Amino acid sequence: MQRERMIFPNERPVHTPWGVADYAREYAEGIVFYGTPSHGGFKLSAERLAQMHHALRERGGWFEEDCAWAKVAFAFPECFADEQREAAIRTLKDWCPDEYEAVTGETLASGDSYIKDQCLFHECHAQDWVVISAIRSDQHSGMVECIATLGGKRGEWGRSDTERRRYLVPDTEYDRRGKFGFVIDPDRHALCDGPSSFIARRAAL
Repeated sequence: MQRERMIFPNERPVHTPWGVADYAREYAEGIVFYGTPSHGGFKLSAERLAQMHHALRERGGWFEEDCAWAKVAFAFPECFADEQREAAIRTLKDWCPDEYEAVTGETLASGDSYIKDQCLFHECHAQDWVVISAIRSDQHSGMVECIATLGGKRGEWGRSDTERRRYLVPDTEYDRRGKFGFVIDPDRHALCDGPSSFIARRAAL
């Protein structure tokens, strides 16, 4: 059973990768969640860490609360509620697919992992112009002004290795973009060489 307690000022402070902890929640012996005002995560004892599959281990036994926590719940399911175990599996598949596959021996298919699907998208469109920024055009009604780079790579303005182009895309079409980005079709989407809504709106700030 989980036991939560506050850490009081007169106690020896617990230093986490995210700052000094202000509370602790013990899930089981050697499995403790520490929270700080900004972030938190699990700390595993050396014994618990040794019990984990090597693909799931984190340096120092610290597992941050956004994604890495799922490795703890997956490794020690008996210490977590049903909904937490289900969330852990979903989190690992989406954000740590390599680790999930290494532990389970499964091969995640298309649609099973956010990160794998994202990597596949960028691999397939490495030589396409992919939008990295967009704004409703003030100069062209019903159009979106898009800034695109090859493969959707991002970099600082002025870098010679990061060419950027501006295109006009119908807003109804842009609104149907996929979750990993919008791919420009040079045969249908016109280059935008005139006044820019990006510059105009920055100037108005």
